[in-house]
Amino acid sequence: MRAVVYDAFGAIPTVDILPDPTPTPDGVVIRVMATGLCRSDWHGWQGHDPDIQTLPHVPGHELAGIVEAVGRDVHRWQVGDRVTLPFACGCGVCASCQMGNQHICDNHFQPGFTAWGSFAELVHIRYADVNLVRLPETIDFVEAASLGCRFITAFRGVVYQGRLCTGDWLAVHGCGGVGLSAVMIGAAMGANVIAVDIDADKLNLAQQLGAVALVNARDVEDVPAAIYDLTQGGAHVSVDALGSTITCRNSILGLRKRGRHIQIGLMVGGDSSIPMGAIIGRELEIIGSHGMQAHAYTPMLEMIASGILQPAQLIGQVISLQDAPQALIDMTDFKGIGITVIKP
Repeated sequence: MRAVVYDAFGAIPTVDILPDPTPTPDGVVIRVMATGLCRSDWHGWQGHDPDIQTLPHVPGHELAGIVEAVGRDVHRWQVGDRVTLPFACGCGVCASCQMGNQHICDNHFQPGFTAWGSFAELVHIRYADVNLVRLPETIDFVEAASLGCRFITAFRGVVYQGRLCTGDWLAVHGCGGVGLSAVMIGAAMGANVIAVDIDADKLNLAQQLGAVALVNARDVEDVPAAIYDLTQGGAHVSVDALGSTITCRNSILGLRKRGRHIQIGLMVGGDSSIPMGAIIGRELEIIGSHGMQAHAYTPMLEMIASGILQPAQLIGQVISLQDAPQALIDMTDFKGIGITVIKP
């Protein structure tokens, strides 16, 4: 198979011919029809993710495709099935999985991290019966690939973790793929969405997706104060969709009393500047959000099928596998708007 591979963290990735995978008893091999390019792939390539233990490595964790081969212990899937899956897969038997929280499994499997990923023509997925999601015929592979990390993480973060209600104020800090997903989902839920970024083009796209107010952090001296003014007291829910000291603090400090901060963006290294005084004094909730379980996809897929959510609007460009290495490199400078999808 052809695949994007790197031999060292930070080394220039290349497209090479690698051995085809074969399924384990509990796994399947999927022919990748489309796969998203995510900032988590960039973090992995830079060596920021401890799950990547062995090099060379193939990145990629947002995918949709067709089942090509099935392990002997797989019962729910067969060759030819159209499928997608969450990026964080559960083993199905640990305590977390037994409670329905497969996305934070004690023995988690993550394509592109714990194993070779989907920047390839074929990818092997373990624990198939627990983690695969049947893809409706009404959703094409490119659109489905855009769901696998950023959109599902935003959906769980805003809907389940943030408990967003109609009429709430939602502030989204960072308008990359996950942030724009949160903007769209928040607007679909009937919230008043404020988009925060330093890029005017990304803010304009956020407005097209339903944001009712924009804050350009490059031009605003005090972002939390601006949010306070817009909301007359602070956001009910706020999302750090980037993962930096600045966006995390701004997200927390822009909340009203008893508001909820959702941390989605990955923080590189430690952070000692969390405003704990505000968290205590305002009784704020600080909540992490990491993917979404396969069994929780149904409401989201129904909203997509009905047209309430239109993740295809988030796709910025569709590229070939040959173009993927350069696109990964370009993420260093935060180039591009919306979600990039690769078609192997």
